[in-house]
Amino acid sequence: MTRVIHTGDTHIGYRQYNSPERRQDFLEAFRSVVEDAVTDDVDAVIHAGDLFHDRRPSLVDLQGTVDILRTLADADIPFLAVVGNHESKRDAQWLDLFADLGLATRLGAEPVVVDDTAFYGLDFVPRSRRDDLTYDFDALPADAAHASLVSHGLFEPFAHADWDTETVLAESTVDFDAVLLGDNHKPDTAEVLDTWVTYCGSTERASASERADRGYNLVDFADDGTVGISRRGLPSTREFVFVDVALAADEGIDRVQERVRQHDLADTVVIVTVEGEGRPIAPAAVEELAIDRGALVARVNDRRDLPDEDEDVSVSFANPDDAVRERVREMGLSDAALEIDETVRSGDLADSNVRDAVERRVRDLLEDDDSAFESAPERHPGDEDVTTVADHLADGAEPAPESTDDAPAEGAASDSADAVDDGGTAGTDDPDEPADADTASLGDFA
Repeated sequence: MTRVIHTGDTHIGYRQYNSPERRQDFLEAFRSVVEDAVTDDVDAVIHAGDLFHDRRPSLVDLQGTVDILRTLADADIPFLAVVGNHESKRDAQWLDLFADLGLATRLGAEPVVVDDTAFYGLDFVPRSRRDDLTYDFDALPADAAHASLVSHGLFEPFAHADWDTETVLAESTVDFDAVLLGDNHKPDTAEVLDTWVTYCGSTERASASERADRGYNLVDFADDGTVGISRRGLPSTREFVFVDVALAADEGIDRVQERVRQHDLADTVVIVTVEGEGRPIAPAAVEELAIDRGALVARVNDRRDLPDEDEDVSVSFANPDDAVRERVREMGLSDAALEIDETVRSGDLADSNVRDAVERRVRDLLEDDDSAFESAPERHPGDEDVTTVADHLADGAEPAPESTDDAPAEGAASDSADAVDDGGTAGTDDPDEPADADTASLGDFA
């Protein structure tokens, strides 16, 4: 008899809810499957695709996967797998790398015999290319009493199917005893053309719709020619708490929060689903309550079709020039400060020259009168002698032509670039002088 673990859809690297803890959960779920395989001393671990969540797993995810696969290799348990749609690359696959390391075998048209069972593989194939498939497999070896196909896709007669299982079985050159599938995260089993077809389901909840416990299949290929399929759960996966609330017409957020408080939420993922009638609720307030009670992640799904507000919302925007002018009037600035305000806000200077122009003007003002920046006499918003550049622009005055003495000509950017050192800061006469703190460079945003 040959006994194997049939798993799949481990989605290692999935940072669900943008949570690093959830990302680690997916790796640990795969580790639990492998530890069970070693404990039970199964003949092989069969992975039906989507080992990784995407085709570019991080180095940390790759290292974690290699470490887990080495556990199997050390126990002399082969890891046989196919490529799923999430991880599929155009060239070499990650499974090929693991095969080069002696940690995995990528299944295909050529059989891999474990004990007395031959395993074949069919990677995920997009619908647009399936009409070209011939389902040609190498002949069953003489020493194999059973044949099993491992594949990834949405096969009939299961939900969301787009791949005809009967066509696969009828056109295959090998008579399969079982088809071990991945892609559909809901575990299920059916018989098609006298062949057992089964999904193992995912090892972690990849969406809130996956409420049932996660796990994998144990498949026994018996000496009498029969195939036995049983289900084993993974109790170590992170708990999801599903809080379903049906609100009456006179109920609102208080009722939702009351239902949340009825659960132990420590280290759980909390999914609150609101249906029925009732008043609008603020999801953030419910999620905050769950987090305060120890939840790792909290999400609220309000499925009610609430009516739109009867009153139309009118939005208007104030004139920014008027707002600036009014604010400057209220600040009671000195005449010197008002002059600096005009220099900064006018369009007379290129932005790159404003700083130097302000420094020169401040220096000149202080040389002429060292009290130029003392507190101004009290002014009122209606005082006519308080003017800003916004006042001039509002009166229709044309800005003065841009000074050619201070502003570099168009196309001269390369000249100023030469004054930037390798560190990304502007050079000075004194190399020990620090760069201005308020002078931004590209390095500030790196």
